[in-house]
Amino acid sequence: MDWVKTINDAIEYIEENLTEDITLADISKAVNLSAFHFQRAFTLLTGMSPAEYLRKRRLSQAGSELAKGDGKVIDIALKYGYDSPESFTKAFTRFHGVSPTQVKKGEPIRFMSRYTVQITIKGGSIMEYKIEKWEEMDLLVHVKEFHAETSETQIPEFWDEYYANEEYRKIPGYLGICAQGKSKGDEFKYGIGCKATDVDGIPNGFEIIHIPQYDWAVFKCVGPSPKAIQEMWERIYKEWLPVSDYELIPDVDIENYLPGDPSSQDYVSEICIPVKKRQSIV
Repeated sequence: MDWVKTINDAIEYIEENLTEDITLADISKAVNLSAFHFQRAFTLLTGMSPAEYLRKRRLSQAGSELAKGDGKVIDIALKYGYDSPESFTKAFTRFHGVSPTQVKKGEPIRFMSRYTVQITIKGGSIMEYKIEKWEEMDLLVHVKEFHAETSETQIPEFWDEYYANEEYRKIPGYLGICAQGKSKGDEFKYGIGCKATDVDGIPNGFEIIHIPQYDWAVFKCVGPSPKAIQEMWERIYKEWLPVSDYELIPDVDIENYLPGDPSSQDYVSEICIPVKKRQSIV
């Protein structure tokens, strides 16, 4: 998959539908991605979520129309998806720094142009990774379902709950498993746990996730957690996937938190993603 082209196609779809009632699921479907993968890729490649991009572009366009003196505030509010002038005015003022009424009287506005994603060649940093073939396996995890749009803040809270509720006494939680291939709409499963062979039985509140045989790209992350993991995810999407001979398989990805002090500058963790050889385009 050409990730840069895919995200630019998604931006094109958003731009064509700024005044329509579109959702994350609509946009991801338009570019043939799961909501999870689209949310992650868009955010990492643009620096903002799809919802934030859509909101800012709508408010930017609304400001341009008001600055021209065209239309009533309520009409423009409804055009760009706001249910009431009050909710529109609040969002508009937060974005532009002035109210819609002030803009109609000549106050300046802020403008955000549409994005275009490009590959930028930067020098010299090294990504340490290896390709490994793993046999099929079962993972034993404490699972919760998340929405793609809110998972960035909710998954760290889930980890906090795992330790606060002492679930680690049942199962050592050294793996974070994102089962986006088993998602429904914009929902996906995320689990904390270990290999099923590490323990006997299935404790209450845990379940088995079966992982087929895959080739895996295993990326080494060095530095305090979760910062090192987050930075490596960004580099995978910005630097590795666009030019690699491999493409990811949209099933399960794994974050492996190795023994050690997670706050240390030398702490080592891993990101493991299932991959396949990229098909040549003839």
